[in-house]
Amino acid sequence: MSDILPPGSVIGILGGGQLGRMLSVAAARLGYLTHIYEPAANPPAGHVADRVTTASYEDADSLRAFAASVDVITYEFENVPTAALDLLEAAKPIRPNRRALAVSQDRIAEKDFLTGLGLTCAPYAAVSDMDSLQAAIAQVGTPAILKTTRLGYDGKGQARLRSADDAGAALADMNGAPAVLEGFISFTHEVSVIAARGLDGAVSCYDPGENVHKDGILHTTTLPANLSLAQRTDAVLLAARILNALDYVGVMGVELFVTPKGLIVNEIAPRVHNSGHWTQNGCAVDQFEQHIRAVAGWPLGDGSRHSDVVMENLIGDDILRVPQIATEKHAALHLYGKHEARPGRKMGHVNRVTPK
Repeated sequence: MSDILPPGSVIGILGGGQLGRMLSVAAARLGYLTHIYEPAANPPAGHVADRVTTASYEDADSLRAFAASVDVITYEFENVPTAALDLLEAAKPIRPNRRALAVSQDRIAEKDFLTGLGLTCAPYAAVSDMDSLQAAIAQVGTPAILKTTRLGYDGKGQARLRSADDAGAALADMNGAPAVLEGFISFTHEVSVIAARGLDGAVSCYDPGENVHKDGILHTTTLPANLSLAQRTDAVLLAARILNALDYVGVMGVELFVTPKGLIVNEIAPRVHNSGHWTQNGCAVDQFEQHIRAVAGWPLGDGSRHSDVVMENLIGDDILRVPQIATEKHAALHLYGKHEARPGRKMGHVNRVTPK
């Protein structure tokens, strides 16, 4: 119990978006303060955090001051520059650890790590120029998708190849960035497991949720997912294997494709995850509290599901539907405090709950 941060300790969070906002709320419920580090002004997390530093990740003085003001550091997104992490880690513990970040920041490193554990991913090959793309097409085949190895999310940094004739246009879309060609997988649906691992090595996984995407962005997550008992067990054991291999501390999202031949890992995210928002109204301890528990050294909480839930993301002009959604029975709204609704921008979500 000596590893538990005492009440009133400060948890530093890199990133001030909606995930940082909901982490800050969860931390406050457990008696902690939060300090957000975010380059952009007026971030959503700043509305609920105790302190915000507005500075770039290249500002060494601000990074040092931030580290000096907190007791432990976590993050709400994985693309924090390495130099900033080097500086911060010299001062305070970072949870989840640097290895988890290094693996997830690069798609090839991630796939090499996962296949090294004996897990199955889509066929893939590194691409740096037209010659390597042609070789990758010969290896992986088409249709396929070309992705930047770093910094892509919500469908960004991706180009589809229906045939080898699309190679030139797809490569141009990468703007010279290193890329990976991934073969298409014939899958029936996508699920994700939100899994947590504590400082003591204990692992707790939430029920897998079934995901539907629109325009490359998560649209809904439905609980329970359409899985057999064996598939559900395999998904949870697979996620636990990843956490243990990384000596992970915190919550991770593991996205899986369901195929007739078994589960295929799409990607991992070393943080709380959009597809885990259903836990806010479907479990006694949601993913955000679970993450705070882990990084603060608490025992992991009970993540068992007490209700069926459909989580729907509110994207862009979906925010205009809030007055109507607010009249629905068993609909729990979670809005992010963003003032401008833009196409593709996550403005909030709603959890529609049916008690089991």
